[in-house]
Amino acid sequence: MNQVTELQNRALAEISASADLRQLDDLRVRYLGKKGEVTAQLKALGSMEPEQRKAHGQSVNALRDRLNEAINDRRAMLEAEALEQKLLSEKVDVTLPGRGEERGGLHPVTLAMDRAIAIFTKLGFDVATGPEVESDHYNFEALNFPPHHPARAMHDTFYFGDGRLLRTHTSPVQIRVMERSEPPFRIIAPGKVFRSDSDQTHTPMFHQVEGLLVGKGVSMADLKGVLHTFVEAFFERSLAMRFRPSYFPFTEPSAEVDIGWEKGGGAEPGWLEILGCGMVHPNVLRGCDVDPETYTGYAFGMGIERLAMLRYGVTDLRQFFDNDLEFLRQFQ
Repeated sequence: MNQVTELQNRALAEISASADLRQLDDLRVRYLGKKGEVTAQLKALGSMEPEQRKAHGQSVNALRDRLNEAINDRRAMLEAEALEQKLLSEKVDVTLPGRGEERGGLHPVTLAMDRAIAIFTKLGFDVATGPEVESDHYNFEALNFPPHHPARAMHDTFYFGDGRLLRTHTSPVQIRVMERSEPPFRIIAPGKVFRSDSDQTHTPMFHQVEGLLVGKGVSMADLKGVLHTFVEAFFERSLAMRFRPSYFPFTEPSAEVDIGWEKGGGAEPGWLEILGCGMVHPNVLRGCDVDPETYTGYAFGMGIERLAMLRYGVTDLRQFFDNDLEFLRQFQ
């Protein structure tokens, strides 16, 4: 019994004085391990008389439990101290300025889109949106596309197995707006569009802003005035502009719009095409229950990437989608 008491006092003193978790674990093995001193006391029970064995066994078991408890308590204390030291050493002063952080910026296509929307809203146009997955009716039929028009072909349009498709322009939004409300209409339809095409000036997905104005007495002169105002506001300079006759199924007459442009590199100034437009075809108006004898209107559509290339001097459309940070940082 004296040995047990002496062992307990010595062990508790050493456990209490242990300086770190490694030293504490060494003490655990020394006293409670397979070859530890407490384990040796238990093994000695076999050589004792029954009465002595019972009393000694109880005291050794009590010693083992006491040392386990002391070791667990000391471990918890040492772990708490270690955590406190770690927190103190890794403390971050949140009032210090950040390091190595860069200010982000909007993508150049987003900048161009936002700029176009802002200009048209100042001109009195409302913003309308619609689904990117469309039916043939809204994407082609309601816009007066003939049944065998090349734009319907698989090589131009992304079709789904159920006959639906990814819209090839935002013109379906114009149809949806005219179907659910009464004229006059004055809207722009910005958004993504999709065509099966990819090269230096085309991508399978790109962005458009299309516009529609329908009312009484609307003329081609109104269309030219609005577009000229937009072009000069977008590029922030005075630019010559011309209409060239063209063809679109949903407008009649139709025109391509060119602007006078300094091409740089010693090249002679010339004309650059930037958008298409025209007067809304009477068939399109009738299909939306709008009387073409009472109302006329104009529509226009432009590719935002094309405008962004001209505004920022980008020569390859694919740069907008390569995620090159050196390129994108120029627009911060």
